Amino acid sequence: MTDPIRVGVVGCGLIAQVMHLHYLNELSDEFELAAVCDISEQVGVACAQRFGASTVHTRWQELLEQPLEAVLVLTSGDHAPVAIAAAQAGKHVFVEKPMALSGEHGARMLDAAESAGVRLMVGMMKRYDPAYERLVALLPEWRSELRLVRVTTLESPLAPYVAHYPLVTASDVPAEVLEELRRNDEQAIDLPGVDAETRFCYRSILLDSLVHEFNALRGALGEPSEVVSAELSRTCVGVHLRFGETECHLSWVDLPGIARYKQEFAFYAPDQRLTLELPSPFLRSAPSRVLVEGGEIGAAHSWEREEVVSYDEAFKRELREFADCVRTGREPRTSGADGLADLRLCEALARASQGLDPALVSDSAVVA
Repeated sequence: MTDPIRVGVVGCGLIAQVMHLHYLNELSDEFELAAVCDISEQVGVACAQRFGASTVHTRWQELLEQPLEAVLVLTSGDHAPVAIAAAQAGKHVFVEKPMALSGEHGARMLDAAESAGVRLMVGMMKRYDPAYERLVALLPEWRSELRLVRVTTLESPLAPYVAHYPLVTASDVPAEVLEELRRNDEQAIDLPGVDAETRFCYRSILLDSLVHEFNALRGALGEPSEVVSAELSRTCVGVHLRFGETECHLSWVDLPGIARYKQEFAFYAPDQRLTLELPSPFLRSAPSRVLVEGGEIGAAHSWEREEVVSYDEAFKRELREFADCVRTGREPRTSGADGLADLRLCEALARASQGLDPALVSDSAVVA
């Protein structure tokens, strides 16, 4: 038996209340929730009372002064300042996606963690979904025959998926504080030559939503060899990538009038089709499905198999991964280097949408 890891949480908003704080409590053998921090004192106090945190802070600098072993950075804005300071203070760091708002800031986070000898993990929960793991296990059987990958995300309104949770919202944060945070986020974005509309799509769609899809693709297929094209708008995104000889087409569309979120990753070979279907990420323990289809070339015979692999929650499983990495010193699957590659891809797509050079930046810290 080992003592639970003393952890502090910075940012007690939606994803913290719905998922992370809930599972930190459930994983009490792995974690001790020692401190929480939020710019809203009322939210911080309410979360501390509900989830059993010992101390409450409104400044993350004060939280880092506590005797913690690890910090979860769950804020909605730029994670780099908190993550870098936490690493420099000798604390292991888990950051929610996106890792940062620019590749430059992501690289600084990675450097800080490596210099301090602490683990840096990015919260990409889809990589820890049991159905996703099953997909990755099946792919090598026919990877060489893969002709096309198609990713489709039908975005839907968030409120219906979280209305049943007892969420605490802030009403005590001054408008000037929120404006300062907005300005800081805007300054963190590093996209010279890109117009305001593309910057919005980069920040609010590529980083806030599609970074999950890109990370899942990279986890299954490796690094993309080419960004062919990208079209970005507030309602629809189309991306064309190549992974070696395999074409990949990604579509994202916002459908605010239909509360039926849908996402699928489909992999097509001449005699097999493999599809991963994922439900809304805000539904705890809702299972993803793997569909396997096959046939015989030149014959009418075909078949289909549906697999529900597990009801274990991906958010919970990624926290188990973080705990194990802290204890053993190994790198997580969704490491800082992995998160940095996602940022570089998002930046390349933003440039491509403007007709600028879409070449992927190769960071020396990123191991393909």
